[in-house]
Amino acid sequence: VGMFRQDRATEDISIAWDHSLNGWGTLFAPDIMFYMNVPENLISLFHQRKRWAKGGIEVWLSNFIKVVKSPIKYFKQVILLLDQTCSIVWSFSFFILFFFFCINMILFFINRNYVDIETTLLYTSIFIVFELFSGLIEVGVSLIFDDASKKTKYIIFTPLYLLIFWIINPLAIVVSLPGAIKTVLGNGIGTWASPKRN
Repeated sequence: VGMFRQDRATEDISIAWDHSLNGWGTLFAPDIMFYMNVPENLISLFHQRKRWAKGGIEVWLSNFIKVVKSPIKYFKQVILLLDQTCSIVWSFSFFILFFFFCINMILFFINRNYVDIETTLLYTSIFIVFELFSGLIEVGVSLIFDDASKKTKYIIFTPLYLLIFWIINPLAIVVSLPGAIKTVLGNGIGTWASPKRN
């Protein structure tokens, strides 16, 4: 595919898209193992997710028109594009709705409308519990299949993981969008510095 583009923050997803747009197939190789240094704190995790989000948005923006112009030719890519679009829209919706949630709660409190506060918190709690339960099933299944179930002890961290992970990811997308647009328009760079890890 002519190597990887220097103006992309995530070369792997960029190359994968270029392979896909050329009509090349992808195979899953389950026996390959590799090791990586994972972020050791929340700040490092956020920086990693920000870079991944920026690279994903850059690839999304640079391929959007090409795929939309020929949806039959690039049918598989339409599905990928739709998935990425939904992730971006969901991320912005998450923070917009959270903002309105906070405003409503403040107004309810100012107007001493305690019944609405109680009702809103009740429905919100039901939704959060449902999300945590769904996430518990997801993480549980992955831990069972991962490394012959040796990591199932980590399931106790699932609620904390889900709450933090599902706030960091959309925040990374929202924060990274302007930089990704700047890069795609030719005013940014795809280079990045790897964080220091022990």
